[in-house]
Amino acid sequence: MAAPFYITTPIYYVNARPHLGHAYTTIAADVVRRFHAMSSDQTYFLTGTDEHGDKIVRAARKENQTPRQYVDQISGLFRKLWPELNISNDAFIRTTDKAHMAVVEQILQRIYDAGDIYFSEYEGLYCFGCERFYTERELVDGCCPDHQTPPETIKESNYFFKMSRYQQWLIDHIQQYPDFIRPERYKNEVLAFLREPLEDLCISRPKSRIKWGITLPFDHDYVTYVWFDALLNYISALGYPDGELYKTYWPVAQHIVAKDILKPHGIYWPIMLKAAGIPVYQHLNVHGYWNVDQSKMSKSIGNVVEPLEMKNVYGLDAFRFFLMRDMAFGLDSSFNEEALIQRINSDLANDLGNLFSRVLSMAHKYFDGVVPEPDPAAEKEMDLGLENNAKKAIEAYTESMEQFAFHKGLAAVWELITHLNKYVDVTAPWVLAKDKAAGKQLQTVIYNLLEGLRIVSGLIYPVMPDTAATMQAHLGLSGDDDFFKLEQLTTWRGLKAGGKLRKSISLFPRIDLDKKKTTQMEKQDADTMMTPIKPEITIDDFAKIDLRVATVVAAKAVPRARKLLEITVDMGEQRTIVSGIAGDYSPEELVGKQVIVVANLKPAKLMGVLSRGMLIAASDDAGVTVATLDKPVKPGTALS
Repeated sequence: MAAPFYITTPIYYVNARPHLGHAYTTIAADVVRRFHAMSSDQTYFLTGTDEHGDKIVRAARKENQTPRQYVDQISGLFRKLWPELNISNDAFIRTTDKAHMAVVEQILQRIYDAGDIYFSEYEGLYCFGCERFYTERELVDGCCPDHQTPPETIKESNYFFKMSRYQQWLIDHIQQYPDFIRPERYKNEVLAFLREPLEDLCISRPKSRIKWGITLPFDHDYVTYVWFDALLNYISALGYPDGELYKTYWPVAQHIVAKDILKPHGIYWPIMLKAAGIPVYQHLNVHGYWNVDQSKMSKSIGNVVEPLEMKNVYGLDAFRFFLMRDMAFGLDSSFNEEALIQRINSDLANDLGNLFSRVLSMAHKYFDGVVPEPDPAAEKEMDLGLENNAKKAIEAYTESMEQFAFHKGLAAVWELITHLNKYVDVTAPWVLAKDKAAGKQLQTVIYNLLEGLRIVSGLIYPVMPDTAATMQAHLGLSGDDDFFKLEQLTTWRGLKAGGKLRKSISLFPRIDLDKKKTTQMEKQDADTMMTPIKPEITIDDFAKIDLRVATVVAAKAVPRARKLLEITVDMGEQRTIVSGIAGDYSPEELVGKQVIVVANLKPAKLMGVLSRGMLIAASDDAGVTVATLDKPVKPGTALS
């Protein structure tokens, strides 16, 4: 019977666009889910967005939007990104979902009724960037360790959660289950923190200061502190308390988080669960930071890596492979494009790509693209330890992947690829092909190489699912939906003789680093050049164009048109405009925006929809950006 397996990412805070750090965490969770599917486990994978708090209000105000408009827009960016990165999540939760908010209220009321929440006045050091109070010992040189700014002293009345009551229980639980938090360094970090008396957690914010949040069920003048809201997503998404998903998956819950949110997940969350009478999660898996230019990614210093840009330039599977291969889970790692290119050229183009194209080419040359029958008599002579190497690789791979040591799992696969490449050199099929008496040996050698590639294609599936499927198709096994299952990979000679192979292809073309640098320099030069200005016009010519302010009230995709959106705007009157911006904006992102419209453009039918006007937008290499206003203006106002 299939065993259940539940994996979650943190829900990402929507005060900024998704970046490399978000992509790594989510790809890691996707790799874990796919690996457990290889073991025929019954998997469930959750991700989503965290949408309450003061930072959201401030970010929305900066964009001249309401908090709801803002969170809809940024949450939409995360939801849109994951399919682009081949993420196979089963659910996407938002903390503004009504079902989630109801669970938060239910848990708060239960803990309050049990006497673990009390009201008190508090004066403390508050970081608005983190939206939390700090103790003096948590500061670094008097500053917030994450934002490097001094916290402000705030005195206000709030509700507090009695975390101190459960401190010894948590210490005992961690010691009883040594792999509760892993890798071990983070378990030790939590235990070190728990050596000091644990302060009670402020779990509310007065509505006089912030209204954007979930109202406390026992005091409607306060909203819930964002962490007490966000952490509960892991059970609300499963239909807590009575849902079948909750009953099936919560007992085996595993979380993946970055080390900057270790404390909320390693201390607040298990104590919240204990206080609410809910079983504690199974494992907290903590990874390090991706550093760029020797420092943590930050918008303020301009070193944020855009995952879609990397994927579009280098290919999705190559990008996923680099992230999993170059970070030892739990430690920090450095991201730079040269290292990515070197990894593509060495591991993917040279080791795997060349092997795959050579073997397929030889199979077509010597056996007309048909999988040859291995000869039992030649099997022992021509095996050269290959079957045993494949078995050892699968064992090392499985052990590593179960421990989230993705880099070690991939290293085990590449050991097998190295053995396969050596096997080609030692057996020299081109020499065997010249000897008529060596026909049985040649059949066996080519079969063994194809069989090794079948196993490799299955082992790389969690990290590079598209490449795995491509390899399978060329090996004539595209109809086998379970090609990646471990029970099939551990069976040597699983490839059936007589199968038809596709023509050889280049899985990963080499990247010329010098040429790449030249192209980038040329692009930078081109980026600095202004688009040529059109011929001059008179003021009378310009006066013929009627530009108006319009508010987008609705938007939807135009059927059978990949780039077109049908947009309804209010410009004193309602009208429909068809615009080719679907590749850059979802309908939800546009609703509520104030845009600039050419109001007197001659109407035209586009894909059967009458368009009366045109949106003003800018277009560059980054995509299309619709022109908006920085302050609200009455719809229909003319621009001058």
